Amino acid sequence: MTGPAGTVLSGTGSDAGPTGADWAAAVDAVRQVPADGRVLLICHVNPDGDALGSMLGFGLGLRRLGVRRLQATFPGPPEVPEPFHGLPGLDLLVPASEAYPDPDLVVCFDAASASRLGDLVDRLATAGTALVLDHHASNTRFGGIHLVDPAAAATSVVVEGLLDRLGVPLDAGIAECLYVALTTDTGSFRFEATTPAVHEMAARLLATGIRPGDISRRIFDHRPFGAVRLFGEVLGRARLEPSAAGGRGLVWTYATLDDLARHGQRPYVLEALIDSVRCTAEADVSCVVKQVAAEEWAVSLRSKGAVDVSRVAVALGGGGHRFAAGFTGRGTADEVVERIRGQLDDAVIGGGDQEDQRRVSVFPR
Repeated sequence: MTGPAGTVLSGTGSDAGPTGADWAAAVDAVRQVPADGRVLLICHVNPDGDALGSMLGFGLGLRRLGVRRLQATFPGPPEVPEPFHGLPGLDLLVPASEAYPDPDLVVCFDAASASRLGDLVDRLATAGTALVLDHHASNTRFGGIHLVDPAAAATSVVVEGLLDRLGVPLDAGIAECLYVALTTDTGSFRFEATTPAVHEMAARLLATGIRPGDISRRIFDHRPFGAVRLFGEVLGRARLEPSAAGGRGLVWTYATLDDLARHGQRPYVLEALIDSVRCTAEADVSCVVKQVAAEEWAVSLRSKGAVDVSRVAVALGGGGHRFAAGFTGRGTADEVVERIRGQLDDAVIGGGDQEDQRRVSVFPR
């Protein structure tokens, strides 16, 4: 995949990403929307920074193209997590119940499967054209036109590529949205998907004049004291299982609705909890199980490289990337984790080579 001035934006040019025909079809789909046509942008349930940032950044780009009848939405309660309250383009958002029932064009962001669209999934059938922008390797290719690049560090990478092909220049509003998306999905440029091209994209966004320090403090370094207390309690019940995942190790914890209520916190604060768990030195795989209903849990999985957690997530009804994935589990927290254990051995990468490499001294003999 290429971006402005032919810059390679992701991966190795694998033909698993969008083809020239895919890009052309996507550009045509946007340009063929009638002057009074309705465009509906949808991201996945419980939107994260990449989902919201990519959707709103693209929406602001469509405004620059002159699209007037434009809505953005996501399934579930119409609540934007507090760290994203300052995003440009929030005025595009409408509750799912008010979304266009039969838009001329629907564009889906950061959703690996149609199920991630919740009650809005019917718009795929009622829309004139359905366009999907995503970067998950587990994407099921739902919808009509696909810009799915598993090698991209974030869906915002795909969005920037499409905006460039549509002739939409970056401005500060678009750039801030895409920068939030890029930084959240790369873990502030710490994860394996952070290539030189990712930093080049970040440079293009920063060149518009956005303030990375202010954005980072708002997104990563702003947490209510109640959330700090909640994290301490939930981390205090973390469990380490060194023999799991073929000896690579599993560390996991869980958080209940009662935990949230006791500390007066909203569910979104738990999204950052996985970062505190995944630093455990003795475990390759980390897991946080977050209760969303009586016997329903949102599960986040991470790997340091020895285990393909997307295989675990897909086997259990979810999706994601090799080193970051998730799914919805049902039953008790212990039952959910037991199902994860049952999949981990089959998801080990490379037959143990990475574990052996970890044990090799860095000093020559």
